[in-house]
Amino acid sequence: MISWFNSPEIKVGLLVVGVSSLIGAMAMKVSEGPGLLTGSKSHYFKADSAGGLVRGSGVKMAGIKVGVIDDIILEDGKAKIVVALEGDTKLTQSARVELKADGILGDKHVELVPGSPDDPELEDGKELPLMHGKGGLDDVMSDVSKVAKSLNELLETFKVAVREGDDSTTVGRIIKNLESISADVRGMTGDNKEKIAEIVEHIRNVSRNIDTYVNEESLARVDRSLRNIEDITAKLSRGEGTLGRLINDEETVEELNSAISNVNKFLGGADKLEMSVDFHSEYLTASDQTKSFLGVKIQPGLDRYYELQLIDDPEGVSRTSYTESSTNGGATNTYEETTTYRNKLKLTALFAKNFWDFTIKGGLIENSGGVGVDYHLLKGSLRFSVEFFDFRDAQLRAFVRYSLFKGVYLTAGGDNLLDNGSDESSGFVGAGIFITNDDLKMFASKLSF
Repeated sequence: MISWFNSPEIKVGLLVVGVSSLIGAMAMKVSEGPGLLTGSKSHYFKADSAGGLVRGSGVKMAGIKVGVIDDIILEDGKAKIVVALEGDTKLTQSARVELKADGILGDKHVELVPGSPDDPELEDGKELPLMHGKGGLDDVMSDVSKVAKSLNELLETFKVAVREGDDSTTVGRIIKNLESISADVRGMTGDNKEKIAEIVEHIRNVSRNIDTYVNEESLARVDRSLRNIEDITAKLSRGEGTLGRLINDEETVEELNSAISNVNKFLGGADKLEMSVDFHSEYLTASDQTKSFLGVKIQPGLDRYYELQLIDDPEGVSRTSYTESSTNGGATNTYEETTTYRNKLKLTALFAKNFWDFTIKGGLIENSGGVGVDYHLLKGSLRFSVEFFDFRDAQLRAFVRYSLFKGVYLTAGGDNLLDNGSDESSGFVGAGIFITNDDLKMFASKLSF
């Protein structure tokens, strides 16, 4: 019995049987998937095309093979790809599938994205969503087709653009403009060849002059000038001379800074000045004539202001002169002569001080010394005024002024209310406008545009 088992034929037969069994087991493992001995998981995903995928090809995760494509089925017009995975392959509910190209010839493999480890584990047999990958021959051909289409459109645009007189496209208009510019340049150069030659000759003369005057002697003078500048700056740095002391002496610098500060304060105060321009006319009932006023009001603060007015009075400007005459051995007689100038203007120049609702003002009123009082009501909209001037003839003027709205007002009152006999008293009514700082700034901003 033992001798029969030890025969060479029996040993060879047993070796063949063992190898065949091993090959059969390996073939069964490949055909049945990776988990025949260790257990396996099965999932599937759907794609519009299964091109490049082969049954039995590998399924990878992070570039490592973890399973195979178990089956490819046509279902509802789409490819259903079933994958068999190793039993210890962990996938969560956020896992995804991506088809990656193995080359430009179209071969692909399935790449798994395991998902977030914090999500619940994906149950066996569940569908995996597909993330579309790129890189295959189809994608390359699609991109090439798009590029070719764009190039074809570009060439068609240039073809239309180079047609004579065709400006239906932007490129065509650019080419037409370039053609016009080149024609203009050609015409300019053709008509002005002599002038261009003169310009070139002038440039040559300038270059010759530069060569003449820029030589060793001129460069030496420049060098000496630079050395002088260096000496001056050194003296200034050491505090020599008036400028040096001004720069380096702290006391001088402080005095200069103080002076500059005072100038800034002055300019700052001037910047806060309020100014307004006033124009109004009054109809005089006694003489049936019009009296006009043009004035400027400058207010450096809330409690005071200055006012200048030019007045066109139909009564004119009167000048009185006295003439003395005598006869031989007789008495001396004095004659009073009054001359009226109809074409001259009267001047008013006042300084005013505000006290709550009252304003007291004084100065020159219609070419004569005078004083006045204003009383303001209704937040300044209504004003009562009394002015007394020309103390020799005792002129009294009283009026009221009411602002209808910003910039426009009405006025009414009486002139020469004392009726001293030198002038006839008269009532008047009128209207006027005034422009403030803000209005002037607005007009300036409009004009700047």
